[in-house]
Order: sequence, then structure tokens, then C-alpha cells
Amino acid sequence: MKVAVIQSNYIPWKGYFDIIHDADMFIFYDDVQYTKNDWRNRNKVKSANGLVWLTVPTGTALDRLICEVTLADTKWAIKHWKTIEQSYSHTPHFARYRDFFVDAYLGRKWTSLSALNQYLITSIATEFLGITSKLVDSRAFAAEGKQLDRLLDLLVRSGASSYISGPSATDYIEVHRFAEKGIDLSFKSYDGYPEYPQHHPPFVHALSILDLLFHMGPDSPHFIWGWRDKTR
Repeated sequence: MKVAVIQSNYIPWKGYFDIIHDADMFIFYDDVQYTKNDWRNRNKVKSANGLVWLTVPTGTALDRLICEVTLADTKWAIKHWKTIEQSYSHTPHFARYRDFFVDAYLGRKWTSLSALNQYLITSIATEFLGITSKLVDSRAFAAEGKQLDRLLDLLVRSGASSYISGPSATDYIEVHRFAEKGIDLSFKSYDGYPEYPQHHPPFVHALSILDLLFHMGPDSPHFIWGWRDKTR
């Protein structure tokens, strides 16, 4: 069974969903240290005035796990939706997804960063991108240890026979440790993503998945993984 393990991110970019699609099981690794002003609580969208950061306020406490981060302020949701609407209301597929995001931002009250992230990622992956991978929370496995030991324990408990890692891990991961556990290790490549008709040039890849969805709609999977099928 192919397993990927990544911390939940806020409306992440297309590469995040590419890894989810590759895995049989995707594990949200949210019972680990929270890192402030990282992809956990922010991402970028593109407006007529350039790139805009959408940041969910999480307070100043640093000694927290991701799953322990609470959201006391609710005003951010209104601001984020207004920015998204202003940035993408004229894109070809904005109307297709509008009701879902209106409900997510204005119809619900979020008190947990992890719950917010997992809801948005799971909904986008399964409902809009047609991904069939199983998405679960790491807390379901009660993994033990620290750092790499903990990750390996999580993989063993999840029944992984193969682990899909992000490319940045090549700098520090101990490959032999996976072989010792009988787990095949592969590193995901984000190279080669095709461009799509995007408002406000020049083209930018590193944006929230919202940009691709609103521009390309049901064709979005082609620009994440479908383009690799040379027979199309």
C-alpha cells in the first residue's frame, strides 16, 4: 500500500493534491509541532494587483501541535472570501464552486486549524478532483517516538509497503531506515506541470489550488497529474 504523510496545509497548491492522488492512503500529519507563518495557515492567490497572501490568524503561542491550534478570531473568513471573490469572480469556473466556498467561509465557524484544513483539502480532493485515495488523520494510529522514528512507526502502523515523500526530504531523510522496515521509498517530483490560461500574466505555478479550479474547472486534474499520460 502506497502511503503519503504530510501536515495539513491551508488551501494548498496543486502539488499537494498530486501526492494525495499518488497514494492509496494519505495521512494528515497534524499531531506534530506547529510552525507559524508556514503553509499550515496561509497560501497565495492571484489578483489584478499581483499575488496576495491569505493568512489565517493563529495567535502567538509556539509550543503547540498543529491539531492544538485554535482559531479565536472569525473575521478572517469574511476577509478571505472577499479577496477570493474579488480575485476570481470573472474566471470561467468560479460559479461552479462558489456555493461550496461560500458555505465553507461564511456558513461555518471554524475553531480548529486542523479541522479547517482537512475539511477543505478532503472536499476539494474527493468532490472536485475525483481523487479516490483514503484520507485519514495521524491521530488514528497513535504513533510513538520522535522525528524519523515517529514517522516510521506511523508508516508501520498504517500498513504501508511504500512511502511517497516530498522532494525536499532528499536533503535529510535516512533512506536505509525505510529499507530496514521493508518500506519502499520514493520522492515526488513537481517538475513539468503545464501552464493553463491564467488571468493576470505572467503565469505563476505556486498558488493555492483555488487558482487552478476557478480557471480550469473539471479539467483541473489534467494539469496536476493527467498531463503525464502521453496517450491522451
